[in-house]
Amino acid sequence: MGYDPPRTMFEKIWQAHEIVSERGEPSLIWIDRHFVHEGSFHGFAMLDSAGRLVHRPDLTFAVADHYVPSRANLAVDAEGSGLIDLLRRNALRHGVEYWGPQDPRQGIVHVTAPEQGLALPGLTIVCGDSHTATQGAFGALAFGIGASEVSHALATQTLWQHRPLTMRIWLDGRLGAHVTAKDLILAVIGRIGAAGASGHVIEYAGPAIRALGMESRMTICNMSIEAGSRAGMVAPDDTTFDWLAGRPKVPSGLAWELALRDWRNLPGDDGARFDREVVLDAGAIEPHVTWGTSPETALPVTSSVPLGASAQIREQLEYMGIQGGRPLVGLAIDRVFIGSCTNARLNDLRAAAAVLRGRVAKVPGLVVPGSRAVRNAAEAEGLDRVFQAAGLAWGEPGCSSCVGMNGDLVLPGERCAATSNRNFRGRQGPGARTHLMSPAMVAAAAVSGAIADVRQMAS
Repeated sequence: MGYDPPRTMFEKIWQAHEIVSERGEPSLIWIDRHFVHEGSFHGFAMLDSAGRLVHRPDLTFAVADHYVPSRANLAVDAEGSGLIDLLRRNALRHGVEYWGPQDPRQGIVHVTAPEQGLALPGLTIVCGDSHTATQGAFGALAFGIGASEVSHALATQTLWQHRPLTMRIWLDGRLGAHVTAKDLILAVIGRIGAAGASGHVIEYAGPAIRALGMESRMTICNMSIEAGSRAGMVAPDDTTFDWLAGRPKVPSGLAWELALRDWRNLPGDDGARFDREVVLDAGAIEPHVTWGTSPETALPVTSSVPLGASAQIREQLEYMGIQGGRPLVGLAIDRVFIGSCTNARLNDLRAAAAVLRGRVAKVPGLVVPGSRAVRNAAEAEGLDRVFQAAGLAWGEPGCSSCVGMNGDLVLPGERCAATSNRNFRGRQGPGARTHLMSPAMVAAAAVSGAIADVRQMAS
């Protein structure tokens, strides 16, 4: 009898989807789910140019998110309106399911697709957006692709991919009070750097990960890309299965039981080897904030901004308008944003509302739920009234200020406390200065008018 070496979860999924494999060459892999949005028009254009049709329209799902306005009084500009309509027409022409602005399933694709049960353990999932990695939280191999790959996936339901390396990030202990998944992933990126996982797929594991709910796991996998990785993953467990049960696109009855049997065999085998391993103590992680123009500039909120010891640090400090060596706490902000595919789920809004309840923000801000389902649930709980009573605007689902869309801009020189995943120069608008943090930390900044430690004001 031959010996089968122990395999990681990634290896199990990769091998199950590999159609063509040759040492040293890219592999052809099968794609189980393909999500498209307004930015996917290039891929459809390439498909049209080649005279092809979508090969598996039943496995392709179109969602309007980037150009959907966050406020009813804001009109979509001509370009945005045209791209939304083009997505609708492409979907209709190819028989692809379409979730447009008025559809109850609409939202940011990385939020609404899992809600509908499209992200399942063991699947390969792609979209023309890097934060597709979000859905690795379900034990899927999910990653972003470029325009030519979008076209290839549309035409063949396959992709040529170089097999990535593997990294396991093990989180011991448990997160402390008022420390969240956003703080955890910012701490990870601060530790390994923005290119620390380049060429790797990260699997997050350990007691701290197992203790997290699915929304928190999605936050962590979402920002794996900010560490340079190809994808992020968490092995499925009962937390995963309980969250999935009964969702619209999830198998039911006997099919559910058979799926569960397969999903329980998906986690990596004992003794499986990773190309790299990193271990962190989750109990030592504090609420984190970024000070510069990369997520790797994340520091505990109790820290001080580094001195300009290098040209790179000096350039970031100059752009951000910060004096090196000053404490992060007390740094004045001009506005706040709670939203994005990273932190716009119901538990994120609950965490922010818990800090804001009975308080008034000192600066303006915008709260944008990640999907229509999240918006409806939040309103049923009265969270929208909490935000509005605090002086913040309550928006419609979409990408919004995370990418400076549809007029949701941070003005040049303004400082914004945001729950987004990226703080690049100009990400929220030309000259905008973005500080990444958790929803609760953004709420604390709103009522303080400055970066604050939520632990000092949370009940």
